[in-house]
Amino acid sequence: MPNKTISFAQEVKEEIVSGFWNDARKRSLLSAFIKNNGHIRISGGKQSLELSSENAKIAKSLYTFITDLYGVPLRFAYTRGMRLNKRVKYHVLIDNPDDILSDLEVSFLEGKVPHNLVANDELASAYLAGSFLSSGSVNDPKTSNYHLEIAFSDANYAKWFLHVLNKINNHQFVGKIAKRRLQTIVYIKRSDSISEFLIQIGATSCALRFEDVRVDRDFSNIGNRQQNLDNANFGKTLSTGKRQKEEIEYLVEHKGWSFFDGNIKLRLAAEYRLKKEDASLLEIADMLSEELASTITKSNVNHLYRRIHELYLEATK
Repeated sequence: MPNKTISFAQEVKEEIVSGFWNDARKRSLLSAFIKNNGHIRISGGKQSLELSSENAKIAKSLYTFITDLYGVPLRFAYTRGMRLNKRVKYHVLIDNPDDILSDLEVSFLEGKVPHNLVANDELASAYLAGSFLSSGSVNDPKTSNYHLEIAFSDANYAKWFLHVLNKINNHQFVGKIAKRRLQTIVYIKRSDSISEFLIQIGATSCALRFEDVRVDRDFSNIGNRQQNLDNANFGKTLSTGKRQKEEIEYLVEHKGWSFFDGNIKLRLAAEYRLKKEDASLLEIADMLSEELASTITKSNVNHLYRRIHELYLEATK
């Protein structure tokens, strides 16, 4: 069977957990993930912490990180959605999690980011990565709508997270905040900021692909804009050339060619316009330069046709 295609956001998340993580960064990542994704369950008088993900690689990495740091026995389970939603969700279950929650400085009652786990840029980046793994998404770069977001159920915590996002040195992510139903969303819209964010959280390959697609689109857009500009300029040239030809024809009909004899450049400009209605000013300038064996500029030609227009206006008063 062919492999199921995963979204760009899932590719980002899988790249994050595939990287190298030292113990300090693991703690920051787990703290952020648990704060935004973890749920306390009480059954039979016993307490457990449940972490869940629809991505098996993320769930496995959480299991591995917790085991590496704390060496506690964990349970692993999965559930499948009912009816139309057949998605599988993977669960990591931790019994008696108080010591772990304390070490990771996770409080489900306070909406704050633990300072010790974002004390430097390396730890802050790991914390951002954990938050993105828990509830983040990013649009595929193939779409023209650049958008990356992380959803939070705690509005106050979202504000603290935004502060961490915007304080990382040498980066300007320009993160913003918005309400969406019962959630608070921290989001980034600028394409360059999204690319920087992906690099910051360890998804370098995805960031490079994001940039490749973005640059290709930008060049395409530049080409389209240039084409539109060229078309507009050509249309303007045709319209202007037609008007100038009609004005010259009127002057010749009512005044005769002798009307132009006092200015050889003016007469030649009039003759060339009658012969080539669609010629640009630059093309007329080249023809005049060759005829007169001297340099005639586009600006000179423009001045000549302005003078013809003035003469036309005077003749039609």
